[in-house]
Amino acid sequence: MRQMARRSFVAGAAGAVASLTAAGDAAAAPRESGRPGRAGGSRDVLRRELRGMWVATVANVDWPSAPGLPASTQRAELIAYLDEAVERRLNAVILQVRPSADALWPSPYEPWAQCLTGVQGKDPGWDPLGTAVQEAHSRGLELHAWFNPYRVANHTDPSRLTATHPARLHPGWILPYGGRLYYNPGLPEVRSFVQDAMLDAVRRYDIDAVHWDDYFYPYPAAGQEFADGATYAKYGAGFPDRAAWRRANTDKLVHETAERIKAVKPGVRFGISPFGVWRNASTDPLGSPGDAGVQTYDDLYADTRGWIKKGWIDYICPQLYWNIGFAPADYAQLLPWWDDVVRGTGVDLFIGEALYKSGDSAQPAAWQDPAELSRHIDFAAGYDQVRGHVFFSGKDVVADRAGAMAQVVADHYRTRARPPR
Repeated sequence: MRQMARRSFVAGAAGAVASLTAAGDAAAAPRESGRPGRAGGSRDVLRRELRGMWVATVANVDWPSAPGLPASTQRAELIAYLDEAVERRLNAVILQVRPSADALWPSPYEPWAQCLTGVQGKDPGWDPLGTAVQEAHSRGLELHAWFNPYRVANHTDPSRLTATHPARLHPGWILPYGGRLYYNPGLPEVRSFVQDAMLDAVRRYDIDAVHWDDYFYPYPAAGQEFADGATYAKYGAGFPDRAAWRRANTDKLVHETAERIKAVKPGVRFGISPFGVWRNASTDPLGSPGDAGVQTYDDLYADTRGWIKKGWIDYICPQLYWNIGFAPADYAQLLPWWDDVVRGTGVDLFIGEALYKSGDSAQPAAWQDPAELSRHIDFAAGYDQVRGHVFFSGKDVVADRAGAMAQVVADHYRTRARPPR
């Protein structure tokens, strides 16, 4: 992982919050809707829009900067990210609170997260999720709680998990694959358990949304088989093949979670940020242009388009982590496809942006130009179903090594705006 280049964080968030009312009210007027957008347009009417950033905790990608820091230092680093969001005129932080079947709050279901203390199950001496919610709201920010449903560990040795970890108490729940441990999505008891674990946070805290990323069934690992054959034999009757059964398992998780969130707290939104390609058009005429190497429907057994059409989720945030003109998966072709998919469904469309690629010498030439992301925002403005953007990840918002985030702010985020509701 790259080290986060620390620059000075602002502490004066209170003044920015005071300006939110005026700026946010001005930005709350909706754009004209009900018509297709046009590429390259500009916002002629200010409107509500999501401006978010992900803050990842798995393996200490963003926060805490290292495991085992004093609670006061962890808290200060977390608040610095919230202040950074205010300075950049963002309005939402998506904080990863269940990185690997462990928790950033005192959960009765799962152990304390290893990223906090370096020891899974060790009490960090404070409540990170509770603090994040309180401090985000005091700054006029939404706090979306980001959960990973099935990942158990970034290794395959159950003995390295804390002794009371549910995966050790129920060894039949887990499968090794691709160098990691996963809960088996085909087991009804697993689906029930992971929902219970996530919904505990919904009950306890005033979070604004439950957020999932792109991990359902694991990404394919060359030459390896996800060993759920026995589970398929037990539960797969009536399905034409294992792929259809796996997709049905993921559908059940999404639909059941959506219904349970609304039963617990109707005002909490449910959003998913999938890999940016449902299916290629060469595979399915309903799919998107291009030739992406991964298709969520076929490889992750996640029917992201279906969840939108069935109205199970409140927002979709596809990770369109490619530059304009990238032939296998062109941002300028994928965004219009998603715009069309959500039209008329009531599901909000936000776009996941690959800020981490800006200025990375290993990336294509387009990413060496700090204006690439600003062009994304310009392009998206021509599509009236796009309601905002989310940037990956927090440390890249802070470091902004190529100045791409600064240019987005200067070009598009001159005043604060309220998120859609």
